[in-house]
Amino acid sequence: MADTEPEDVEKRALLAFLDAQRAIVLAIVAGLAEDTLRTPVLPSGWTPLGLVKHLGFAERHWFQRVAAGSVSELPWAGLPGEEEGREPFTTGLPAEVVFGFYRDQCERANAIVAATPLSAPPQGRHPGDPAGEICDLRRFGVGFPWRAPHSAAAAASSSPPAPRISRNS
Repeated sequence: MADTEPEDVEKRALLAFLDAQRAIVLAIVAGLAEDTLRTPVLPSGWTPLGLVKHLGFAERHWFQRVAAGSVSELPWAGLPGEEEGREPFTTGLPAEVVFGFYRDQCERANAIVAATPLSAPPQGRHPGDPAGEICDLRRFGVGFPWRAPHSAAAAASSSPPAPRISRNS
């Protein structure tokens, strides 16, 4: 397929959008001290590092589980820091593990987009969606059947405004 085929153009646009949103997330938290990454910044208790981990799971869920139909093993099996009962949007994992997980999930998502025709139906399902109606948007005339933009849109809209996070910590 030539680079000018409509599908290639759409894929490049999608990947550019996703990568731009992902870069914004990483830019917001770049250079934050470890304790700042773990400090809740909203009354809900979420932490910047916990949000990055959540966004990694969003990438993993929508691209691997829903689009491709299978997920990779989590990289921290056996590592301390992920005890049962932990508050949402928090993590006890080392920051480098969380950032590595997020980047890896983004790379895997990009590979799935590159290898999968945009017209392909999702190979997996979102929990609570046995008919696949949430994930398969082709019935609405949308060329991209997965909720792929969810990951990046969630990242951009969930990211804390820069002034809320003190870089002096």
